[in-house]
This record gives sequence, structure tokens and C-alpha cells, in this order.
Amino acid sequence: MIAFPLLGAAILLCLGKMTNRWGHLLGVVMSLASFVVAVLAFFELIGLGENQRRQAVELYDFIPGMVKMGLLVDPLSISFALLITGVGSLIHIYSIGYMSHDPDRRRFFGYLNLFVAAMLLLVLADNYVGLFIGWEGVGLASYLLIGFWQFKPSAAVAAKKAFVVNRVGDFGLLVGMFVIWTSFGTLTFAQLGEKVSGVQNGVTLAIGLLLLLGACGKSAQLPLQSWLLDAMEGPTPVSALIHAATMVTAGVYLVVRSGSFFFPEGSGAALAVAIVGAATLLAGAIIGTAKDDIKKGLAGSTMSQIGYMMLGAGMGPAGYAFAIGHLITHGFFKADLFLGAGSVMHGMNDEVDMRKYGGLRAFMPLTFWTFFVGYLAIIGFPLLSGYFTKDGIIDTAVELNPTLGWLAVLGAGITGFYMSRMVFMTFFGQKRWAEDAHPHESPKVMTVPLIILSIGSIFLGGYLILSNRLMLFLAPAVGRPAELPSFHFASTPGLVTLALVAVGAAFAWVKYGRAEVPAVAPRGNFLTVFARRDLYGDAINESLFMRPGQWLTRLAVFFDNRGVDGVVNGVAAGIGGSSGRLRRLQTGFARTYALFILIGAALLTGALLLVGNI
Repeated sequence: MIAFPLLGAAILLCLGKMTNRWGHLLGVVMSLASFVVAVLAFFELIGLGENQRRQAVELYDFIPGMVKMGLLVDPLSISFALLITGVGSLIHIYSIGYMSHDPDRRRFFGYLNLFVAAMLLLVLADNYVGLFIGWEGVGLASYLLIGFWQFKPSAAVAAKKAFVVNRVGDFGLLVGMFVIWTSFGTLTFAQLGEKVSGVQNGVTLAIGLLLLLGACGKSAQLPLQSWLLDAMEGPTPVSALIHAATMVTAGVYLVVRSGSFFFPEGSGAALAVAIVGAATLLAGAIIGTAKDDIKKGLAGSTMSQIGYMMLGAGMGPAGYAFAIGHLITHGFFKADLFLGAGSVMHGMNDEVDMRKYGGLRAFMPLTFWTFFVGYLAIIGFPLLSGYFTKDGIIDTAVELNPTLGWLAVLGAGITGFYMSRMVFMTFFGQKRWAEDAHPHESPKVMTVPLIILSIGSIFLGGYLILSNRLMLFLAPAVGRPAELPSFHFASTPGLVTLALVAVGAAFAWVKYGRAEVPAVAPRGNFLTVFARRDLYGDAINESLFMRPGQWLTRLAVFFDNRGVDGVVNGVAAGIGGSSGRLRRLQTGFARTYALFILIGAALLTGALLLVGNI
């Protein structure tokens, strides 16, 4: 699975321009080959007994006597691998059409292959060291792809921002690994399962919080979410890959994989995960309500939906299946939505401002209907994928932590508003586009992946959740709850959620579907400005970190200039001044030297006479 996309990246990036004519096809073939291997591994796994569904292989000694590098295929890792390679391959195919006129298309596909390979290493490693190498590979690939159009200053800045913010989270993960090693003497998942089982103390809590910091960075959770919206500067297929199949799902994987070790049900670390998830799902939803950039609106949506997954992951084994189920279904409908947005941009001269859209459903019928299916899935329309997985998280949270559960219900209502706003502004209402825009449907190489993703957005959730299929499948890897839950079609939280979603959609229709949308966004009230500025996340980071950092730098420069350089320059100046004064004694006149000799002789004679008398 890892070797195919890694080989594709090596060929495309090392051979360079000689692969320009066929490089994009090689990238697609390598991703599809990895998907085929993942499917074969999946069927081999389900053919085994429940207690045997853990196939590990040791590769080599990474650090002799300390860490062995190995790979692990179990129900959790194969679920992620199928999502990464399946949705990733559809994004590769879509990119053939989307990037058809880009002169660096071959390099773009090389980076996509590298992204998939790194993410596969992350989820298939059998220890934290291999996971960390894949983790950093994902960070590198995201940096390269977000800043792919580096000739745009905004893209270059966004790539650097993503890289720096993620280093903060990576620091937490790395320190957490150090503490794990010093406390338990191993970084392998299987051995940790034996040594940490049932242990809850200050050390395991500290490890859990450090790992959570790492997860917050990759999954754009509070307080490390600020990079995600700027990451939309990359080509749209990159946004789809980051948000649907790779980077932002890594944090959820880390928490669930570490769940039985450092996030056991009822622990302080698990509660911290749930609180972060609840806070982020609300923050992302609020941000999405005020974005006119269609991609940034979807980015806020990703923050929110990953927050739901983290909330589910914080509920222990009872929530793991719903969290992973939502991650899988979200991979389909979020890729559908992002690629649908890319299709709209493709027909609108790369315009991203929804205030310059309107009435596009008549010109892009396939894009509209596939996007509409993704929209219904993400708001939790009954019987579509998101309905089963997100409502499952909400029901579990309300049962185990009512406060956080009802906050999740509120977030669902806001989701109904901002996603409906997006649909109405883009596909309904009056035409508001520029005169030079000629909206048209995208080619089949772009619409066929949209159709496949929309089909998954319809049926996948029910298949995974009903009869506890996913929960029973994942149990050997993540544990089984004491009592298997059953999905309730008419639970109180579920009915309240549907009502709030309907109210949010109706309000969006009144404000953006029926009413005329102004070409320039009105200033709005404080809450609107608050949301437009991403809840002042950048301002907080600048106040707490950037400006103190600037002051510290200026202090260091002052100390260097006036302190270190002052001493060095002072010594040099003193020596130079002294030598200049001594130099004046060397006149070059013989009579002066004779006078000095006479004076010296007289002084020496006087001194000898004085000593002799004494």
C-alpha cells in the first residue's frame, strides 16, 4: 500500500520534466494500485476470526535494541487505509481535469502521491515512531501542496502558517513519545496495551494531554485551528484531500489508536478530548456562517465536523464506532462538496466569492445535484450517511455527558444554516456573476468522481451503523463497549437536532434564497464580524505569541548589539586607541631615540645607586 504511491512520487519528482506527458496518469495508477492492495488486505482480514484480525510484520531495527519498525493491519488501520486510497484515488482522477492547464501538473501529482504514502505510513505503523515519521511526512506534503502556487504571496504565507502551527502540535506529540518511552520502555502499540492497561495516574494524564496537543494541530482543533482556513490557497483537489482523506483525520486516528492506553473512558484526558471537540464544532460552525469564500466556508465546516469526531472519540468505546463512522462518511460527502466547489470554480473563472454566483443549478446540473447530496448528508438529512453517524455521536454524548451533547445539537442547527446558505447563494437566486464568466458543466473526468462520492454519501452511513456493523468490526482494535448501543431513529436529541436543522435551513432560505443577495457583504453586527475574523484566532495568536516573540527578538538584538558587540567592539577600540597613542612615541628621529637611551641609562644608574646604598 505504501510502496506504490511512494514509488510514484519518487519517479515524478526525481525524473522531472521528462515525465510531463504521462506523469498524471502514473500518479493515478499508483494510487489505484494502493487501493487494490487495501481492498485485498481488507477481505483477507475479514476472512479471519475476530481474535486474529491483527496482522503485524516487523521490518527492521530502527534504533537497535530500542525500536523495531513494523507495520500493522487491523480493523482500525484498514478502515483508514481504504478511505485514504479510495477517496484519494477519486481525487487523483478529478485532478486530471482540474489541473489540465497547469504546466506543473506532473509535480502536483508527485506531491499527491507523497501525501497518500505518508498518510498510509501514519495509519499502518505499529508504533509511535513510524506514526511520527508518517505524521511529519503529511506535514511536509501539506506544506508543498498548500503552497503549490508559490508565485502567489498568499499561498506561500498560508503554507508557512500551516507548517509553523503544526510544529506546535508536533512538539506535543514528540514530548509525549519521550514520556511514553521513559515511563514504559516501549513505543509499540501491542506492548503498550499490555503495560498501560488499567493504569491511570498523573503520567498517563500528561501523556494523553500531550498527544491531544498533537491531534489538535493536525486536525485543526482549538487552539491550533488557525491554519486550516488559510490552507484553501492551494488547488481545490488539495483542499479535498486534506479535509476528506488525509491530514485532518490524523488527529482522530491518534486519539482512537491511543484510546485504550491514554484516553480510557471516564479519564481526564478523554474528557479533555470531548471538551475540545465540542468547543471546536461550535467554533467551526460559527465561522462557516459568515464566509463568502465557498472554500473557506467548507473549511469551517471541516473544523466543525472533525470536532464531532473528537467529541465521539472522547466518549470511549461507546463513541469510537460513531466517530470513525462519521470520519469515513465525512470523507465521502466532504470530498463531494469540495470537488463540487472546484467544479463551480472551474466554470466560473476560478471565482470563489459566492456573492458572485447565483442560479448556477441550471448551468451545472450534475455539479448541483452531487453537491446537493453532499449538503443533505452533512446536515444530517434522514437516512443519508451523515444522519446515522453524526446523530449517533450526538445521542452517545447526550447520554454520557449531557452538557457537551446538547452543545453538539446546537452545532447541528448552525450547520443547517451555513450549509443551506452556501447552497442558496451558489445555485439559487438571481445570476450575479461577471460579464466575462461563462458557467458550464465540468468534463466527465471531474463529474464521475462526484457521482461516486455522492452515492457513498447516500448509503454508506446506514450500512456502517445499522446492526452495529462498524462497531463489531472495530472491536478487536479499539475495544467493545459494555453494552452495544442501537441507533434510535426517534430519540429526543435526534428529533431536536432535526428541528434545529430545519429552522436553520428555513432561516437561510429567507435571508439568502428568497431575498436578494447584495454584491458586497454588509458590515453586520458584532457576531458577524466575530465570525468573519475567524473568532479572532489570528489576533489572539499575534497578541499572545507573535508580539511577545517580536519583543523578545528586539531585546535579544539590543543585548547583542549593546552587550556582546559592545564588549567586543570596546576591547577592539581600546587596543586600537592604545596602539595609536604608543605609536606616537616612534618618531623616526635618531636624536629622539638617543635622548630616550640617555634618560633610560640615567634612571637605571640612579636605581642601582639607590639599591647599593640600601
